[in-house]
Amino acid sequence: MSQEKTPVTVLTGYLGAGKTTLLNRILTENHGKKYAVIVNEFGEIGIDNDLVVETDEEIFEMNNGCVCCTVRGDLIRILNGLMKRKTRFDGILIETTGLADPAPVAQTFFMDDDIRAKTKLDCIITAADGKHLVEELKKAPEAKTQIAFGDIILLNKTDLMKRDEISSVEKAIQKINPYARLYHTVKSNIGLEKILDQKAFDLDRIIELEPHFLKENDHAHHHDHDDEVESFAFHLAGNLKPQIFFPWMNSIIETLGPDILRTKGILSFENDAERYVLQGVHMMIEGESQRPWREGEKRESRLVFIGRNLNKQELETGFKACLV
Repeated sequence: MSQEKTPVTVLTGYLGAGKTTLLNRILTENHGKKYAVIVNEFGEIGIDNDLVVETDEEIFEMNNGCVCCTVRGDLIRILNGLMKRKTRFDGILIETTGLADPAPVAQTFFMDDDIRAKTKLDCIITAADGKHLVEELKKAPEAKTQIAFGDIILLNKTDLMKRDEISSVEKAIQKINPYARLYHTVKSNIGLEKILDQKAFDLDRIIELEPHFLKENDHAHHHDHDDEVESFAFHLAGNLKPQIFFPWMNSIIETLGPDILRTKGILSFENDAERYVLQGVHMMIEGESQRPWREGEKRESRLVFIGRNLNKQELETGFKACLV
């Protein structure tokens, strides 16, 4: 019987957004579970001194049984090291630095066969500084990328904000990524059950986790042309021709891959009784037949792109050309 894969959560967010506060909670809370937390260099992340002692070791154990590692080397090597330990972990949490694009970390779980065999990407959490996010989005491309990648977004410092401020920040977030689940938090205080083991990357749970995904929405039409990161959602009634769709999708990924941050799709192919679900990070895309179309269920396809410099008209025309 195959061993159950260890879920991996990626934690991202701009400088000062509250990532360290959340990590410290996971490392010290008496939650009865064993997590491995992988962080970048200490100097950059600044975990509290009483929590993390200066050490040359890459892996060391916390008093609640969790393990903390530093990425001084290759992430794949550290993950393999963790997987070889006798201790079984309930989950692994990887923190990216405030100025980092989370994509390379996420792509590790699509690309490396050994890692895929033992672990599974569970969720990308983005911590956001509610007081400063609107300004950060204007000046820092990384901040937009981090919001675009989030399955869950923690809007921190809401205790310091007025209601209209919160509303404007929410609108800015939803403009970039209308599909993420958004929580208001103070000092990253949130139940771990709401952010860990969420299965956001399980292909058969895309719809369950994202109720808006199957609804008609106007997000594709509500964007300013100077916005660097945009989301487009396309909806087609009827079936697609797989022999046209997959070559088209491959060409999109080859030509636009670096600019496409996330791709999600629920597709209906001709002569196929099962619904096909697609999920991608940059140029890494995977898909599988999910479940049979139910009796009376409308056969339709939906495709979402979140990215930069995307031509909505070209994408829509190409997608429509795949219809039977």
